[in-house]
Amino acid sequence: MARGPKKHLKRLRAPKHWMLDKLGGTWAPRPSTGPHKLRECLPLVILLRNRLKYALTRRECLMICMNRNIQVDGKVRTDLNYPAGFMDVITIKKTNEQFRLLYDTKGRFVLHEVKEDEASFKLCRIKKQSRGKPSTMGRNPLVGHNVNFKGRQASVPYVVTHDGRTIRYPNPKVNVHDTVKVNLATGKIEDYVKFKIGNIAMVTSGHNTGRIGIITHRDRHPGSFDIVHVTDKTGSQFATRIQNVFVIGDGDSGDWVSLPKGLGVRYSITEERDKRNKKLAEQRRRQIE
Repeated sequence: MARGPKKHLKRLRAPKHWMLDKLGGTWAPRPSTGPHKLRECLPLVILLRNRLKYALTRRECLMICMNRNIQVDGKVRTDLNYPAGFMDVITIKKTNEQFRLLYDTKGRFVLHEVKEDEASFKLCRIKKQSRGKPSTMGRNPLVGHNVNFKGRQASVPYVVTHDGRTIRYPNPKVNVHDTVKVNLATGKIEDYVKFKIGNIAMVTSGHNTGRIGIITHRDRHPGSFDIVHVTDKTGSQFATRIQNVFVIGDGDSGDWVSLPKGLGVRYSITEERDKRNKKLAEQRRRQIE
């Protein structure tokens, strides 16, 4: 019988989107407990060694982290296995680079390079909305320390985001499934966008991970999962569960974050082949000229 938390992860059991080679060893880095789930994150060691190619070995990654060169959401992280996840901002001061973790249309993490002004904030999806313990009395500064305010009136409202943040005193108009713009320096909400028809969303889980489109319809199923219908830039329609939909922009003002190559449009295998062949033919034509 196992005792305590698991400390190992076999390479064959690692998430496929890490893209670790099968014969590269027996083990894979097991992410530390943190704001993102094991199968929905990318450990810093894989990010540095396998994606950015800034290190050849785990030892070199350790030296980079222990020299306090890596920041995640504005905070220095020295843990090699720290789980970076969707919408996290990775900052490397020595190279003057900032990356935002997004998905491509094949469900893999993409290190999308962003400018310094865009790296100052991140988008967070609201997972829970509640209040503090109703037994507290006179703790809510919004209603003052009047003894007449007891129970629920005196409790503190808060929301919990997809990356484990607890933010107190949010805008009363913010609900579950909405997206808030969080300032990484202060940790406070700067703006919010509602989950509603006409807004732009990215799918963060399931078969359609990484696809981006406009929310066109929501099927309500009380007691089960609500289904959201999305239409992408090419007019293709797809549907997914509501918990997989992450609103990233307003239908009027556009995307709140810059998007990776492809803009979240998924092509079929034949369409990708035709695009490659067209590109090769164009290169050959230029060589002949």
